[in-house]
Amino acid sequence: MNRYPLWKYLVMAAVLVVGIVYALPNLYGEAPAVQISSAHPGHDQPDQALLQRGDAVLAKAGIHPVRAVIDGATLNYSFDSTEVQLHAREVLARALNPQRDLPSYIVAVNLLSRSPAWLTALHAHPMYLGLDLRGGVHFLLQVDMQAALHKKLDSIAGELRASMRDKDVRYSELKRVGDAVQMQFHDPEMFRAALPLVRDNAGDALIDSQAADGTITLRLSPRTIEQTEDYAIKQNITTLHNRINELGVAEPVIQQQGKDRVVVELPGIQDTARAKDILGRTASLEVRLVDDSPAALSALAGSGPAPEGDQKLYDRSGHALMVRRDVLLTGQELTDAQPGFDSQTNEPAVFLTLDSRGSRIFADVTRVNVGKRIAMVLVDRHQAQVVTAPVVRSEIDGGRVQISGSMTVPEANDIALLLRAGALAAPMQIIEERTIGPSLGRQNIAQGFHSVTWGFAAIVAFMCVYYLLFGAVSSIALAVNLLLLIALLSMLQATLTLPGIAAMALALGMAIDSNVLINERIREELRNGAGAQAAIATGYARAWATILDSNVTTLIAGLALLVFGSGAVRGFAVVHVLGILTSMFSAVFFSRGLVNLWYGKRRRLQSVSIGQVWKPAAAQAAPGDKPDAKTAAPAAARPGRKG
Repeated sequence: MNRYPLWKYLVMAAVLVVGIVYALPNLYGEAPAVQISSAHPGHDQPDQALLQRGDAVLAKAGIHPVRAVIDGATLNYSFDSTEVQLHAREVLARALNPQRDLPSYIVAVNLLSRSPAWLTALHAHPMYLGLDLRGGVHFLLQVDMQAALHKKLDSIAGELRASMRDKDVRYSELKRVGDAVQMQFHDPEMFRAALPLVRDNAGDALIDSQAADGTITLRLSPRTIEQTEDYAIKQNITTLHNRINELGVAEPVIQQQGKDRVVVELPGIQDTARAKDILGRTASLEVRLVDDSPAALSALAGSGPAPEGDQKLYDRSGHALMVRRDVLLTGQELTDAQPGFDSQTNEPAVFLTLDSRGSRIFADVTRVNVGKRIAMVLVDRHQAQVVTAPVVRSEIDGGRVQISGSMTVPEANDIALLLRAGALAAPMQIIEERTIGPSLGRQNIAQGFHSVTWGFAAIVAFMCVYYLLFGAVSSIALAVNLLLLIALLSMLQATLTLPGIAAMALALGMAIDSNVLINERIREELRNGAGAQAAIATGYARAWATILDSNVTTLIAGLALLVFGSGAVRGFAVVHVLGILTSMFSAVFFSRGLVNLWYGKRRRLQSVSIGQVWKPAAAQAAPGDKPDAKTAAPAAARPGRKG
């Protein structure tokens, strides 16, 4: 009746071992570290040569790392303290990036697990710590969606002007008025000739034409508005990711909140002014001609002055090029950039999409410059860098431009990102900022740890006093629940925050509630005169339905918080939902296994240690009889039953 088959005990043992292994890294903690990765994906990947170079640089500065390891595309050094970590970062950044405007490596502060190698080999890593536990800066940015929509309308207006000019359709006025583009015609024939052109260039925009007064009004459709807003916030997030590399943050949190807000969390950064400066930067894309004349090549070799109208720039690999100052095309005409593969050579390539004006200009430029190189230049805070400089093979029209040649897949992805995210799609304003110091983060960790520990100890003390052996079993199941919860969070690499610690403490109270239901149900069966083995079996069986109902309703509330919540609410919901799932396993399956292991082999079990059982028959007992506190099956029959 109360025996588990062997396979269930094997499941219990396997779950326990997995929980211990993946929860163990959190006991070792994390050490301050410096993470080095290539600034150009596909090139300058960390290797043993870079490791030896970094060791020499640190040794020369009198810095001795605790550990150095190459993990995939990153080289990590760990140190004893945060002060040494920051000093090491400055030393390594100066040595590895002599030209700070053209960095070869991204040198970022990070936290590295102190776990032994055998745990790391099993991919057992500690949980990430949130900003409120690690320290850093938090920004909430508001995206100006109205500006994004106006930019879209201005683009439509520009395309209409170009189309009208090409078809020699004359209008008296064409401008954006509020959330619409208005065109005014005095000549009815020009009005009729303009209508098909407007339909061709307006896409799915809503067109309102009034022949009586010769006006055509265009408004963005709801679908276009939604697409424009979605594109604006996604491009801004991509741009922010690209910019934050300069801050040296290894694990920034950049995520959308609501419809038009972006949350940026930079762990380990305390310089709020510099962070705000980086986030508010503007960048633009320019298309220029490369000067490969003998005079330009001589100037690059250092044997002559630069030709008039030329500018010496560097590409992403640090090679110098002489580029004309005249800007042929800007990023204003670029609508999209996507990585892909050349259809003929199957080499990685980047495909650009230009608007109508950009298509016309690019066709003219490539027609008269066949055989020459054109440079895609990214200008960021008045610093220009050549992203790529392909050779023009033939005239390129149609608004589709392919950039290919000697690039890897990661490099193609990176170039597409740079071209697509060179500038913000819409202005952003910081509406909330918060700085959390590292000392406050350590204090939050200590206080959160103490709250969970003392809450766990108080629950264990109460259960052991009130339910005796069954209380001890419930306490062991509660410890297993906490172990599994920490292991799951570590396996999922979830970010632990202060609300998450609060949810963990709440999960303990909710988990023990299931064991209270089971123990009280067993007591009720004992009071009703059931045998000890039958009371245990019935107690677990009948309590399960109640436990399932209560946990499912709580799980629904937790999932609602997880789906619709954000920020701290979402962090709370993740731990809350996982805690419910682990509690259902530990409170029922695991505790039942322990009880079966202790009592299951006793055929004639007379009593169980579950605390005082108040039996109705005790009121009729002789004055000298004392009810046994451990009795599970009373000797007297139930009231009303004939002996």
